[in-house]
Amino acid sequence: MSVLDVEAAAEQLEARPASGRPRYGLAIAGFVLPVLLAILWEWLVAAGIANGRLMPPPSVVGRTLGELAASGELLTHVGATLWRVAAGFGLGALAGTVFGAVTGALPVARTLLDPTLQALRAIPSIAWVPLFILWLGIFEASKVALIAVGVFFPVYLGVAAAIQGIDRKIVEVGRVFRLSRLAMVRRVLLPAILPSWITSLRAGLGLGFMFVVAAEIMGASEGLGYLLVDGQQLGRPDTIIAAIISFAVLGKLADGLLVAITRPFLAWQDTARDKL
Repeated sequence: MSVLDVEAAAEQLEARPASGRPRYGLAIAGFVLPVLLAILWEWLVAAGIANGRLMPPPSVVGRTLGELAASGELLTHVGATLWRVAAGFGLGALAGTVFGAVTGALPVARTLLDPTLQALRAIPSIAWVPLFILWLGIFEASKVALIAVGVFFPVYLGVAAAIQGIDRKIVEVGRVFRLSRLAMVRRVLLPAILPSWITSLRAGLGLGFMFVVAAEIMGASEGLGYLLVDGQQLGRPDTIIAAIISFAVLGKLADGLLVAITRPFLAWQDTARDKL
């Protein structure tokens, strides 16, 4: 194949209209495996091959979710968890972005701050619980603070690494065009770090949902984490699995919302994925 043939094929790919059907098909295909596993487990329990006492079949879990939804209890727990994650995510993402930008852009700040922050990052989430209770009490402030700590570190690392990894050549191009400092930040530096920043926000949001479980163990009377503990204390695995499924659905919906909100900011990207 000659170079001209390669160029012609590339032009045809670029001219081909993008179709949303394959992407929608892949999205639907992602539900095939969990649905098949659920059907298989339901059949195994119904046939008496497996014991459904400790791992209830989907029908039992679905009935539990229906009862929780009908009583309004599920909505209460979901609302409490979402509020805590949203507040902790906002605080942690803001702090992580600021500290990441400072340490990434200023070598002096990186020398002074980064070793301490890296050491704090190694502390397990549960180790913060007694300290936050002692400092902030047992109510919402300590829970939000714990979630913010979980969100902070992936955002901090993502922003700092993105700034340090900016290609020197694009900065030189900006200087060749005599861009002002503000124009350099807006037209060169921000687009360079934006993809990594959004990826770090998604990672931080995922950790926020993980940390909310530890946060809601701290004396909470509502929330999906409390529902997990309540199911464990009452010996109800169907309640535990219902809470886990609720966490999975909420986490996926929140991640999808974040992707949808940030997608317009990455519309300028011309990636290979857009051509597939």
